[in-house]
Amino acid sequence: MECGREYEEAYRCSCGGLLDVVYEGKRSVELKGKGVWRYSSFLPDFKKRISLQEGGTPLYRCDRLSERFGVEMHVKFEGANPTGSFKDRGMTVGISRAFELGKKRVVCASTGNTSASMAAYAAKAGMRALVVLPKGKIAMGKLAQSLFYGAEVFEIDGSFDDAMRIVERYADEGYAYMLNSLNPFRPEGQKTIGFEIAEAIKGIDRVFVPVGNAANIWAIYKGFKEFLEEGLMDNMPRMIGVQAKGAMPVVRAYESGIFRAFDNPETVATAIRIGNPVNAKKALTAIKESDGSAIAVSDEEILEAQRDLAVMEGIGVEPASAASFAGVKKLLAEGSIGKSERIVCVTTGHLLKDPDSVMRVSAQPKSIKSYEELLEYEHQDQCGSPA
Repeated sequence: MECGREYEEAYRCSCGGLLDVVYEGKRSVELKGKGVWRYSSFLPDFKKRISLQEGGTPLYRCDRLSERFGVEMHVKFEGANPTGSFKDRGMTVGISRAFELGKKRVVCASTGNTSASMAAYAAKAGMRALVVLPKGKIAMGKLAQSLFYGAEVFEIDGSFDDAMRIVERYADEGYAYMLNSLNPFRPEGQKTIGFEIAEAIKGIDRVFVPVGNAANIWAIYKGFKEFLEEGLMDNMPRMIGVQAKGAMPVVRAYESGIFRAFDNPETVATAIRIGNPVNAKKALTAIKESDGSAIAVSDEEILEAQRDLAVMEGIGVEPASAASFAGVKKLLAEGSIGKSERIVCVTTGHLLKDPDSVMRVSAQPKSIKSYEELLEYEHQDQCGSPA
């Protein structure tokens, strides 16, 4: 993307720059079926697709939140994917590519969702999966998935960025095929989020996306751009990247114009606890070219947004996912969003990805011994009339 070199297969350019998948020839658009592979006209053509029927996730119109905040609010719920996160969209393309190349082993560094997804798709493809994780930094639901799908999991004393350095070297030396989003085939699957949003809603003003390793906001932007080029949508939404204040290298780069890694990232939103995102330049390109922005929110704002989505709309997401809605609330409070705007929040992972976090902030069960004690609670709450 920076020097113009072309490759048949690589993770990164020899100049150090990021790679993008480009399709030659005129595209013949045909949309058939549902899910990621509905958009095969916009995806690589493989002899065999390794799929768990990913994609086709719900896009909810949030009436109560819309009324409360005075905007038209929609939530794209990626927790409905097979392993509970948006990573499955990229993984079906990445694993299919690995299968096409005859690879027997795949590897990734992860904050949890990538490893869970890769483990499941590797199992489907009959491949060996190796995962490198930062010890003690992974939500238990995600670690359990990786182990249960049969991945070999290795923990290191360090951050995700330390794990990523190990995995890059391991892949570069040919021991396994790397399936982190540095692999340019992963975002190809993730761009289908943009396709699905564009097919469902016309005239979107802004799309809010949590930013961790920074590929997803770029991928969704790329999807919108390709649909625009084919005349399948009318406008480019403004892409808004949202990070936690404890891990905000993209926000800092957006504000200062200079990218620097964020040392010792820390946030309750484990899925975006990344200090040196490999796709930062792609994310910043998407934000700039769409006239978007990047903002940071506190852990308290993230957890409040997570509760709002649950108790007002019945949408259960992990903390990192709620960062997108926390960003909406922040810009609304600042007066930066017009009251008539049409907004989509991408929520990237299911509530049960991080059950420990949920239990820490939830009300605890009350203990009763009889029907009469239940009625006492009803009277205390002044809601004793039958429902």
